[in-house]
Amino acid sequence: MSSSRVFRASRGRGLGRAPRSLPILLLLIAGSRVVGQSSRTPEAAQAPLNRPPAVEARWYDRFQIRGYGQFRYNQIAASNPEYLCEQCDRSWGANGGLAIRRARLIVQGQIHPHLFIYLQPELATSLAGTNNVATLRDWYADVGLDERNTFRVRFGQSKVPFSYEALQSSQNRVPLDRADATNSSVTNERDLGVFLYWAPAGIRERFRRLVADNLKGSGDYGVLALGAFNGQPLNRPEANDELHVVARASYPFAIGSQILEPGLAAYRGTYVVTADQRSTGVRGTPDWSYRDERVLASVALAPKPVGLLAEWNAGRGPEFNPVTDSIETRPLRGGFATLFYAWRVGSHVLFPFVRWQAYDGAKKYERDARRYRVRDTEVGVEWQPNPSFELVAEWYWGVRRFEDFQRQSWQQRGRLLRLHAQFNY
Repeated sequence: MSSSRVFRASRGRGLGRAPRSLPILLLLIAGSRVVGQSSRTPEAAQAPLNRPPAVEARWYDRFQIRGYGQFRYNQIAASNPEYLCEQCDRSWGANGGLAIRRARLIVQGQIHPHLFIYLQPELATSLAGTNNVATLRDWYADVGLDERNTFRVRFGQSKVPFSYEALQSSQNRVPLDRADATNSSVTNERDLGVFLYWAPAGIRERFRRLVADNLKGSGDYGVLALGAFNGQPLNRPEANDELHVVARASYPFAIGSQILEPGLAAYRGTYVVTADQRSTGVRGTPDWSYRDERVLASVALAPKPVGLLAEWNAGRGPEFNPVTDSIETRPLRGGFATLFYAWRVGSHVLFPFVRWQAYDGAKKYERDARRYRVRDTEVGVEWQPNPSFELVAEWYWGVRRFEDFQRQSWQQRGRLLRLHAQFNY
């Protein structure tokens, strides 16, 4: 065969087409690239080619903003315009009118695995005859001490771990106001302090679910709590060099489908009745200091569907004595029981309830550490058509008596229908 014929044959067999060895060559080249990639990090070797670069979480992504507001009217079928409850609701009695009970905006965030920040102002405080004044309710930092934050220390202004109902947010509580018997312990439930909390991770989750599942929980204040706080009224400066100390134990037992949480708590300190809390002419100790101590027992049953919350406390503290016209250290005692029911109708939830309370003792942060005797009953229903709105109608009747230096024999009976709207956002 001539050379020209060999050339033409070779063209016919494949010049102009890829040689048979080319696919093998391409595989070898691709393999060398994979080998070259495997010499870097495994993540880089496995990452898709179109994966965007990682973006570090921004500080504001770690925060949550939420809140709630409450709107009330207490003048329907009110039998006695002189019947008042300064601690309960300042819009009771004559000329009460419509009122914003609470206006809260909460900023919170787990800004580090071991640091949680919480800030809550109140925008509807009544101060010196002026309504809707902004004040600080909470500002605290929780510092976790172990990998799962089972131990944590809280620094700042927060609720004092004493009464279950006091720890329970007013956003979740069924009756419209906290009971005098236990809420007379710490004004507005809060103070500046340092508190150590401990709870296993599983129990912390149970505390969280009791609130998240609309079971009227108190929140996560630990199985064990121990702390120290100033002991004077909220947002007031400390008035002596002695801190109050508090301890609490509470455990939510799962019993079948029910959750039962018994608790014990106690606090002790020295309270100072400051000049702005005293009437001219009232007598007292040389430095106006008084022993202030209580013990408390509580039991809470989550509404599945029947719920119960009962508390009783006893102790001693400053109290006005009308016989001697002086403030003395005297005993106190009282408690309450709330029975309620969770009735679910489609997407609606109804909580019919009844509460009874009794209290014999003082309210140390009121004028002259007023001496009280309270007996009252409340019957009502809370309606939640959706998670963002609720409406409460409550029928209240009771007898209240108090004595201070200016009013040494004030006693009133009253009944009224109260309406309450709440907005969760």
